[in-house]
Amino acid sequence: MLAGFRTFAKSPFAVLLFGLLIVSFAIFGISDVFKGPRGSGVVSAGSRTLSAQDFKLRFDNYRKEIEQRNGEALTPDQAVERGVDRQILQELALQESIAAAIHDMGVAPSDKLVGNIVHEQMSQLPPTQRPFNPITGKFDSQAYAALLAQNNLTPQTYEASLRDEIAQAHFFSAVGAGLKAPRIYAALQGAYLMEARDIAAFAINPASIEKPAPPTDAQLTAFMKENAERLTRPETRVLSIMRVSAKALEPTVALNPADVQKAFDFRKDSLAKPETRSMIQIVAPDAKAAATISQRLSKGEDLAAVAKAFGKTPLILTDKPKSAVPDRKVADAAFTLAVGQVSAPITGELGVSVIKVTKVTPGVVPTLESVRQQVEAEVRAQAAQTKAYDQTQAYQDAHDGGADLVAAASKAGAMVVTTAPITAQGADQTGQPVAGLTPDIIKTAFGLSQGGESELVELGKGEYYAVKVEKVVPAAMPPLAEIKPQLTAVWLGQEMGKRLKAKAEALAARVKKGESLEAVAASAQSQVQKVSGLSRQNAQQHMGLGREFLGAAFNAKPGEAFVARAGQQGEAFVVAKLDAVHAAPPAAVAQIAAYAQTQTASGLMRDLGEASRNAAKTQLKTKSNLTLARQAIGVDTDALAKADAAKVGKKAS
Repeated sequence: MLAGFRTFAKSPFAVLLFGLLIVSFAIFGISDVFKGPRGSGVVSAGSRTLSAQDFKLRFDNYRKEIEQRNGEALTPDQAVERGVDRQILQELALQESIAAAIHDMGVAPSDKLVGNIVHEQMSQLPPTQRPFNPITGKFDSQAYAALLAQNNLTPQTYEASLRDEIAQAHFFSAVGAGLKAPRIYAALQGAYLMEARDIAAFAINPASIEKPAPPTDAQLTAFMKENAERLTRPETRVLSIMRVSAKALEPTVALNPADVQKAFDFRKDSLAKPETRSMIQIVAPDAKAAATISQRLSKGEDLAAVAKAFGKTPLILTDKPKSAVPDRKVADAAFTLAVGQVSAPITGELGVSVIKVTKVTPGVVPTLESVRQQVEAEVRAQAAQTKAYDQTQAYQDAHDGGADLVAAASKAGAMVVTTAPITAQGADQTGQPVAGLTPDIIKTAFGLSQGGESELVELGKGEYYAVKVEKVVPAAMPPLAEIKPQLTAVWLGQEMGKRLKAKAEALAARVKKGESLEAVAASAQSQVQKVSGLSRQNAQQHMGLGREFLGAAFNAKPGEAFVARAGQQGEAFVVAKLDAVHAAPPAAVAQIAAYAQTQTASGLMRDLGEASRNAAKTQLKTKSNLTLARQAIGVDTDALAKADAAKVGKKAS
């Protein structure tokens, strides 16, 4: 069964079958991880329930990923405003639904299969992370549990999630194995892609349109109200940030040679490189077997062959100091042998074994000159951290004595930077990120009121900060006088666009009544251009015509006249007519049908996968509690409801 699972995982079907699952797992985790008690209510699908705590963990994981990728903080309130909470909740509802439906069908992997896959996955980790005993090579359950704990998992929750993944893989592999998309699907796709169209069109000459007069202030004010949501500037804050940085203080540190010597003397042993040895160890069944192994190795027989004769696998230790050899008696013996020597049987703390030394690297005792640069850097960094700490103590004493952030920083000799107005995303009024602002500083600042000062915050390694909110500028539209030139340009552009469109529609109406496209174009001081053989397959080559024009061309009926924007930025209006539609050549359609069979089946399988998740959700009557989900991530749902009601009332009025 395990072999079959591996084979399917490598097949083309698996790429698309699991694509949907992999993407969702990468962000939200597998549905059964952190499974909560029944009745907690954020998502309920059949016998499965996702708790508020579970949802918070998923949300926090997603938020961390966004912050790391974009370098900006994402608060719960911002997540709600952007609809992120709804998206996560919807995805989790689909995950829980398909997992519950497959479980109800009786698809459940055996404990042995789960155990095999756990071992296989753990063996693929880097050597230092694998939960296997380095001597015996056996699976170490305690190391396994510790590894999972680092990721907020337990063996039970991890293996439960793995059961879901295996069950879904087996279910969809069975579906995929019996699926063969009819060739007519690929043929229809080929016919659709290669259908060709001949288009004739002319552009409206802007010179033929009367330019609009500059808008009045009343018109601009009305225009601002119509676009209030787009024009409203977000809340900004002016901050004074006190920073103490050991890294920045390092150049000011004067080194005392005595301190450098003292540090070297203290670190001398740790800076030394001990003698290391590489060896091969064979653990013998008993003393008699060990003697035989020693004799055969001493004669030059192959290590692997000798070990195999006794049902053993040689253990290879590479460049290990004496302290890193697990068995003390083996270590003592190994560090008395020369390169190529084989030991006599060693009765160690972990059994009887024989070793052969393959490499010896002598130890190195450092001198101050050989490591001076490293030692001086460490002394300088330590002195700078002490200096930074003294500055923070001086700042704290002054601040506790009643001085504000700026005055306390001045007494301590610390650096203070006052920013221009910044948004909650750490950007200035032009939308550019402000240098030196970290997500922690921004989060702290936007948790204070105007005039508020934060406590001294330690970031580690001699880095500290404190923030004062000097001014809060509420979200508001800018005054008309400030943006009048830009607003006027936009208003004139939109007004000109309206007139161009109206002119184009009037000319198109004449074509629809029977006038030739050429005659109408001439009357508008324009010329007809033709595009022949336009198809969905070659549309990429005609992107200069613009997406709106291409979309209208493919939706038009033969002989139909239409109006569309054209150009990369939609800068022109055109009147066009679909002259002819040419069916795809049968030979080309047949060729596409043959080549696209696998792709068509994969696409069908992908659609079936998504349909299965939605069908499971409907069949199980899966319920989602958005209010509870929002409360779990710290959103004030009562205040949110009042704000929504106020918005509705404002729109109604």
